[in-house]
Amino acid sequence: MNAHFAPREKPPADQCIGHQVHYYKTVGSTNDEAFRLGLQGAPGGTAVVADAQNAGKGRLARVWHSPPGANIYTSVLLRPRFEAARAPQISIAAGVAAAETIEPYCPGRVALKWPNDVQIGGKKVCGILAQMKLAQADIDFVVVGIGMNVNWRPEQFPEEIRSIATSLFLETGRDISREDLLNRLYENLTKWYKSLLTCGFEAVRQAWLSRAPMIGQNVAVRFGDETLSGRAAGLDEDGSLILETPEGAARKVSAGDATILKR
Repeated sequence: MNAHFAPREKPPADQCIGHQVHYYKTVGSTNDEAFRLGLQGAPGGTAVVADAQNAGKGRLARVWHSPPGANIYTSVLLRPRFEAARAPQISIAAGVAAAETIEPYCPGRVALKWPNDVQIGGKKVCGILAQMKLAQADIDFVVVGIGMNVNWRPEQFPEEIRSIATSLFLETGRDISREDLLNRLYENLTKWYKSLLTCGFEAVRQAWLSRAPMIGQNVAVRFGDETLSGRAAGLDEDGSLILETPEGAARKVSAGDATILKR
């Protein structure tokens, strides 16, 4: 175990996110490990964190580059007691929590991009991948994976993402304590997850919309070979992006990559 990178474990009686932490020096995927723990009956709030991944996952079957000693790779196991249709709200809440975690380091520069990217200056600094297991029509558990670029140097970025990704080191010019950042992330995840459970989606949605510059802009959403264009009008209850088409119709988009169209 790397004593320099391990979050502070909270008392077992404190059922917040991160009350139980499974740390790995290297793991295939923290999402896969958290999913395995979920199948074994691990309680909600259990977290998995690794110093490196050798099979990190991004959205749409992409690879998440996960070198050791630089970034945050963590997944949390949640067992919400609401209908499966609301599960995408958890990813939206996680995006808000991640943005709040990063904000103190780059005040006024952190933004959210639908469906689940956190950006600084238009470049991705954090991504979120949620996976769900159902028990008949109900949620058994949800795993939320978060990858955050923290202390990556310019020369360490894979060439294919150098123009579209950034790190907190690049944006601030200094090394950031991953331990402090991770604990702050778990605290913010706990806050927004509890808000979602007790007060519903509206506060989460408004917090997300307040950080989403694409709302009100003309965007293109690409999924596979299909591209939809329109004005990004807001978020639906299920976390879908609401597009207003040029014909004036409203259309819900539940998956894809959204890009603001240049004027």
